[in-house]
Amino acid sequence: MSAARTLSMRDALYEAPGPKTRHRVRIGTAVSAVVVLLAIAAVIRQFWVTGQLAPRYWSLFLQWTTWRFLGQGLLGTVAVALTAGAIALVLGLTLMLGRTSGVRPLAALCRVVTDFFRGVPSLLLIYFFFFVPAQLGLKMPSFWMLALPVALAASGVLAEVFRAGVNAVPKGQVEAALSIGLSRAQTMRRVVLPQAVRYVIPSLIAQLVVVVKDTTVAYVVSFPDLMQNARVLITSYDALVSMYLVIAVIYILINYAINKASVYVAHRTGVKIIR
Repeated sequence: MSAARTLSMRDALYEAPGPKTRHRVRIGTAVSAVVVLLAIAAVIRQFWVTGQLAPRYWSLFLQWTTWRFLGQGLLGTVAVALTAGAIALVLGLTLMLGRTSGVRPLAALCRVVTDFFRGVPSLLLIYFFFFVPAQLGLKMPSFWMLALPVALAASGVLAEVFRAGVNAVPKGQVEAALSIGLSRAQTMRRVVLPQAVRYVIPSLIAQLVVVVKDTTVAYVVSFPDLMQNARVLITSYDALVSMYLVIAVIYILINYAINKASVYVAHRTGVKIIR
């Protein structure tokens, strides 16, 4: 199997730049780098002026208990993200199959559900699961108050990702499968789905980034994820800026690792991706 080629957005949309354009790009890059460095220097100076670089705001990160508490929150974030991702995969695939089934009422229903979950913010769904079950006398753990709405919000997007993969399968292969006597269900199961899933695996992994970001509103249901535990430490140590900076770096590293994983899978499966 040949290795996949990772395309940049510029390569996908435009022709290769000429010598003059490359020279201008280098100049623009250098100027942008200087501007970014000056902005960072200005931020650090402002931190210094306002006393945010004082040791009392950063000494908590030298304590093992701080990192242990943040680690427990990180485990909560990972557990919610993986659970929500798994549910979203199953539900998204189900919605895609229903929409492409050829049964008009079912296809219409799945389209409405897909568009609904794509359009409704995950935070609104979280509030729904927080208030409505309680009013009905149902006691739901905070874990599921967070995982289920995040999964539902992601399922609408994943349904469209799966549908794009199905549409990417050459029509000739479908016609060939039907011509040898396979039913439409057999064609979908044996011919279309294996190829469609292979096409969209990098996109499915990348969608996990959105799922991880959606878990940051766990404070609504008081679930002890990374962000919620960080808020507890901020209250205890009065270290808002330093704590949020460290948490931001952690989330950036997590999402960077997920993106690199999607690129790696794309190379392994021979799928071209655009970054």
